[in-house]
Amino acid sequence: MTANGMATRLGGGRFRAEGMALGALFGLVGLLGVAYGARSWFPELASRHGAGIDVMLNYLLISTGGLFLVGHLVLAVFIWQGTHRAQVSRRAASSRAERRLSVALGMLMALIAEGGVLAIGIPVWGEYFMATPPDDAVVIEVTGTQFMWHARYPGADGQFGRLRPELIDSASNPLGLDRDDRRSADDVVWTGEIYAPADRTILIRLRSSDVIHSLFVPSLRVKQDVVPGMTPEVMFVPTREGRYEIACTELCGMGHYRMQGFFHVVSDADFDRWLREREA
Repeated sequence: MTANGMATRLGGGRFRAEGMALGALFGLVGLLGVAYGARSWFPELASRHGAGIDVMLNYLLISTGGLFLVGHLVLAVFIWQGTHRAQVSRRAASSRAERRLSVALGMLMALIAEGGVLAIGIPVWGEYFMATPPDDAVVIEVTGTQFMWHARYPGADGQFGRLRPELIDSASNPLGLDRDDRRSADDVVWTGEIYAPADRTILIRLRSSDVIHSLFVPSLRVKQDVVPGMTPEVMFVPTREGRYEIACTELCGMGHYRMQGFFHVVSDADFDRWLREREA
């Protein structure tokens, strides 16, 4: 064998080894990525509708993780096969067939990703936003300010009193409650914490007095943006007693990091006792 032939053979062997190593790397990335993503990422579940949200998120993780793994393994196989070719081969399919295959695969991925999410998520959306609250629902008005959460309860009369922006005082009247309104007499305002009974429907009416905030209670699977001038509502049923962290997930200013609060889920008796003490 001539020197040139030996060099060509050694160069081809090195090319195949590098190609096979690259293919193995892509396959390994796919396997490790799926193994890493298969861990449990969710905090403890403490609400009824949260089970549907967890199913939807798990579906997304499984479907996208499966597509991620298949894509990497197919790419690894193609690289391995390519290392054994001495030259670029002819087209395996016509341009028309490639376009049809691309469209079909795109539609299949959209059906898997979007179709599954819609099928699972629409009932959860209906329970979270569209359902009619029962007569015994606990209505809580939550107002985001820079940089604090304020919860207001209507008291024994079941009605919220009037708010007047000119009466707002960050120390003594953070919401601008009009005490001349008789409906305000028994309103309870509590800062930094929200109390609610377990196993009852909670209807939260959201307000903002300054900028956009976002109420997020991970364990309850509750998240809703709070926009000035709007009063969005969310409805859910907490199922487990405990203290759960409230966060603001919208950058609302230099003190954004301070907007931490706690959502307390207590028994019916403890909630009624707490509310009576605050009213007194």
